Amino acid sequence: MPPKKAEIKLPRVGGGVTVKPLKIGDVARRAGVGVETVRYYERRGLLKEPARNEAGYRQYAEDAVPRLRFIRRAKELGFTLKEIGELLDLRLDPSATKADVKQRAEAKIIVIKAKIRDLQRTRAVLVKLTAACPGYGPLDDCPILEALEESGRA
Repeated sequence: MPPKKAEIKLPRVGGGVTVKPLKIGDVARRAGVGVETVRYYERRGLLKEPARNEAGYRQYAEDAVPRLRFIRRAKELGFTLKEIGELLDLRLDPSATKADVKQRAEAKIIVIKAKIRDLQRTRAVLVKLTAACPGYGPLDDCPILEALEESGRA
């Protein structure tokens, strides 16, 4: 007798609905991430560990896909995994408000502005150094390398 396929019961108003569980590759593809990323988010606690079938394969519910998309999009916006975990927790907290989420987004904006200022300073220094370099000749008096060596000395 062939083994039964794993099924996941999702609670619904008016009774349970049986759906076919998703394999890790399906979840990853639908969410736009890699399989290793799915495993990593499980280890970090951002995605709950799924049930496994008799062979040990992960069996995901459909709700794993939007959660992974949320994580991916939040990462694209610069949130750390810790911050993403906090945002996910807020979604489940009945006492959380839009102000709580807005506060975290505003804090992220401040961090991004500081990074932009740092990158602009770095760019200005590199523009200055590349302008001082003729781009030909031996390396013994390269202004870029000399500046890097100087900044490394205490």
